[in-house]
Amino acid sequence: MGSVDVTILGQKYTIKGEASEEHIKKLASFVNGKLQDVYNMAPGISPLKAAILVSMNIAEELHRLQDEQEHIAKNIDERADVLTSLFD
Repeated sequence: MGSVDVTILGQKYTIKGEASEEHIKKLASFVNGKLQDVYNMAPGISPLKAAILVSMNIAEELHRLQDEQEHIAKNIDERADVLTSLFD
């Protein structure tokens, strides 16, 4: 397990994990960008509130994508069933 130094909102953090350094830095950059967006919209927001808002936004995005993936997988299964029935 390696460690990578990243900077988020001007604060240095050491992240330990099994992911590559490039991947960890990419994630940190993503989080930093989301936080910067919040600070640009609400400059006086506290860091904790900004982090919670960003977390909620990322969670919403994750759940929306999971729902889309589930819908696509179901659609593929239904189409595969139709195609399979053509050979019966």
